[in-house]
Amino acid sequence: MKVIVTGGAGFLGSHLCDLLLTKGYDVICIDNLATGDIRNIEHIKSEKFTYIKHDVTKPIYFGDKIDYVFHLASPASPIDYLELPIQTLKVGALGTYNMLGLAKEQKARFLLASTSEAYGDPLVNPQPESYWGNVNPIGPRGVYDEAKRYAEAITMAYHRYHNVDTRIARIFNTYGPRMRAGDGRVVPNFINQALKGEDITVYGDGSQTRSFCYVSDLIDGLHRLIRSDFVEPVNIGNPDEMNVLEFAEMVIKITGSNSRLVFRDLPVDDPKVRRPDISRAKEVLGWEPAVKLCKGLEQTIEYFSDN
Repeated sequence: MKVIVTGGAGFLGSHLCDLLLTKGYDVICIDNLATGDIRNIEHIKSEKFTYIKHDVTKPIYFGDKIDYVFHLASPASPIDYLELPIQTLKVGALGTYNMLGLAKEQKARFLLASTSEAYGDPLVNPQPESYWGNVNPIGPRGVYDEAKRYAEAITMAYHRYHNVDTRIARIFNTYGPRMRAGDGRVVPNFINQALKGEDITVYGDGSQTRSFCYVSDLIDGLHRLIRSDFVEPVNIGNPDEMNVLEFAEMVIKITGSNSRLVFRDLPVDDPKVRRPDISRAKEVLGWEPAVKLCKGLEQTIEYFSDN
């Protein structure tokens, strides 16, 4: 089977390419490297792997039969989508449109990598797929939130009106090797500051909660989802919740750092809680995360120590 992975040189995309190759797929990785990194796929030597540098907001055509399209292309960290707001909106709209068109032409199964940010700053915790969200469409984070919400809408429209075989994964906080050191998310921020002995920057009072899913678990969930028969959105993430202060203290303990905590103002529209209800993933996919946070953090810290 031949598979396309857009955003395949990114953090999640490169791990997905790795898994698909181990499963015997022919993998076509598409990435314009706006936020991806060619180093994430340099280790892949397989003849079944092809990299194409391309911006998916522009159409692309394939003569060979494509079976699956995984659409992961998008800036995904606050630093990236705040620096690239127009590009973020375009890849959510035009990029998704183009990849759905390709899936329609090829009669391929399409998976959209959506996000927990579709729920915005939620008023419900944990967040089930039935929750419609609390999103500020004109706030600075709206460029990402609404790009993904639009992507979900057009994906369902193509499913209903063109009979495209679609899947939607709402991805919650994921961490692991190949995260960018400076991407602005809490895991690389805290790890890098701790390894350097710098002050660890906590936004707000640190009482806001997060949950963290190790990358191998997340990628397994995506693979299970595209092979399932389920069309509605599915949360993929770890339901174990902790506040940011607890997480900072865990990073300090594992790294053995002498870093102190310093506090800064909470960014605009930063969610106060973030925790997936994974009842649907358990029931439909037989999936739940297996890697404990302490083990995953050790592996992630080792990666950042070596790079």
